Amino acid sequence: MLYEGKAKKLYTTETPNVLRMEYKDEATAFNAEKKAVFENKGKLNKAITLLIYEMLEKKGVPTHLVDDLDEVNLLVKSVDILQVEVIVRNVAAGSFCRRMGVEEGLEFKTPIVEFSYKSDELGDPLINDDYARELGLATPAECAFLKEQALVINEVQKEFFAKCGLKLVDFKIEFGRLAEDPSQIVLADEVSPDTCRLWDLKTGEKMDKDRFRQDLGGVMEGYEEVLKRVKDASK
Repeated sequence: MLYEGKAKKLYTTETPNVLRMEYKDEATAFNAEKKAVFENKGKLNKAITLLIYEMLEKKGVPTHLVDDLDEVNLLVKSVDILQVEVIVRNVAAGSFCRRMGVEEGLEFKTPIVEFSYKSDELGDPLINDDYARELGLATPAECAFLKEQALVINEVQKEFFAKCGLKLVDFKIEFGRLAEDPSQIVLADEVSPDTCRLWDLKTGEKMDKDRFRQDLGGVMEGYEEVLKRVKDASK
């Protein structure tokens, strides 16, 4: 094992620059202040991520996916994760509402892109391009690429999730420099109800980790419904 995070573990394999990524059943919120374990969470998030990655790859978005492995493991390219998390917001929710005093549900005319410093100890503070440059997290050119690619991913995912009967409210993504070619930056980590806010288009029901954050119940039932819809839309 090379690394263990809040939701995943990374292991070496016999193939150079290819890792095994195992999805865990643990759930965390509010920078790991709230924790729980949900049976099959890792299995569900892995299955959803695989389908979304495959869809994004077909749309020309490079990811670190190599291959499927089993129910909770993917084979992925080894990357050096940029310590700049990228958040794209289509609708006001979560921390945006708390920071700005805006009611949840306000639809933005144009998507908002935020950067945050990937640091649990500091609470993932918001940063901008200047912070990233001066802290050595990413170059100005890399920041421009991250924003551009995030907006492309947003449009592709909005259209796909709409086919699933889901509204893509916002999402957090991570990128990494390929170990075999650091000049190439690809989408990494995961795309799942852990990292996306997804609301039912008809009812507005929350189908994501907010069910855990807000004690709404039926957490895994929500994830299972997302997987079912993603599978149907992928056929």
